[in-house]
Amino acid sequence: MIPIQPQSSETAEAAVQRDIQHYMRPGTLQLSSLPPLSLYVHLPWCLKKCPYCDFNSHGWSKNDALPEDRYIDALMADLESALPLIWGRTVHSVFMGGGTPSLFSPESIDKLIAGLRARLRMEPDCEITMEANPGTFEKDRFKAFRAAGVNRLSIGVQSFDDRFLQAVGRVHDAAQAKAAVREAADNFETFNIDLMYALPGQSKADLQRDVDTALSFAPPHLSIYHLTIEPNTYFAKYPPVIPEDDTAYDMLDLITASTGTAGMSRYEVSAYAKPGHQCFHNSNYWQFGDYLGIGAGAHSKLSFAHRIVRQVRFRDPNRYMDMALAGTPLAQDNEVKRADLPFEYMLNALRLRGGFALQEFMERTGLPMSSIAKGLEEAQAKGLISRDMGRVVPTERGFDFLNDLQEMFL
Repeated sequence: MIPIQPQSSETAEAAVQRDIQHYMRPGTLQLSSLPPLSLYVHLPWCLKKCPYCDFNSHGWSKNDALPEDRYIDALMADLESALPLIWGRTVHSVFMGGGTPSLFSPESIDKLIAGLRARLRMEPDCEITMEANPGTFEKDRFKAFRAAGVNRLSIGVQSFDDRFLQAVGRVHDAAQAKAAVREAADNFETFNIDLMYALPGQSKADLQRDVDTALSFAPPHLSIYHLTIEPNTYFAKYPPVIPEDDTAYDMLDLITASTGTAGMSRYEVSAYAKPGHQCFHNSNYWQFGDYLGIGAGAHSKLSFAHRIVRQVRFRDPNRYMDMALAGTPLAQDNEVKRADLPFEYMLNALRLRGGFALQEFMERTGLPMSSIAKGLEEAQAKGLISRDMGRVVPTERGFDFLNDLQEMFL
């Protein structure tokens, strides 16, 4: 871990110069080029923390004022402190996640996007996504976000059935979910519906109704996640009864069949899209691209000529704002070990239906092919991958046993 705060006798400018030199010094990797760069912006507040959620989110009471202006000022200070690390690089996508970013007013989102554009070189058609929850929906709010510069909305529906919404602690009901999706469809050419399956008490027939309802809105993109019980969540302490694994596998087959009939292809383990509507931002993660994360608890992965580093911002929103405004938002700054890179790459790339090019592995990690040769041979012998024309593609069996496949590269 490198020093992340200047000594008291050191100016901020000198500290930044020292850190840049530290990142650019000779090292064991040889990256011939840098991957695409995305920006993640974390807005950490939500109306209520869901019992399955292990993200850095914090419940907010409507009786308290949301510190929108101060938080956006902190985000801008955070970004400015990171700019020397990404000089000259173009940002291809922006993703505002949370928490519930749609708690912020359209005026604040407009101020945020304007601040990003003033400080970054962004692609003219840069994908700008914002997560939104139906519990924060009100008429014309999504239209106002579109006017502020958001061009892709991701709506956290999870289910269109009130029984299951209550079972997983969501604050909205089915009617609000449908109204939110309708307004998204009216205002965005590309939008995403988030669903969950294998919910407490859910049957295959229940899931079929949810999927059919979602597809009735003709969404360009659909993300469907298996409910998992994560450590340090309410569900970990008080686990609900969820469908058995065999039923969950059948549910996944149902999802894939229904989306296929609707003209959507499964391009990632949990993502389905119509042609031309794949999420660039998430695809960049899965292809081991770079991302700068700003906001409370946000993570970054940044590449340099001879090393790849990961950073984490301070997690508590109030402390984050204090530290970011003081010019020191980083809680952690670590170089990824050479030995860890094959697994880190495979953890992402093997989630993709199209797999990855061996040449891209070498470009993105700075490692030779020999570093993954043994794992590839083992995976191919077990029928988990296929190899053709310099590409590695997970088979159906590989997708079904993805964790086993990824672990072969530990």
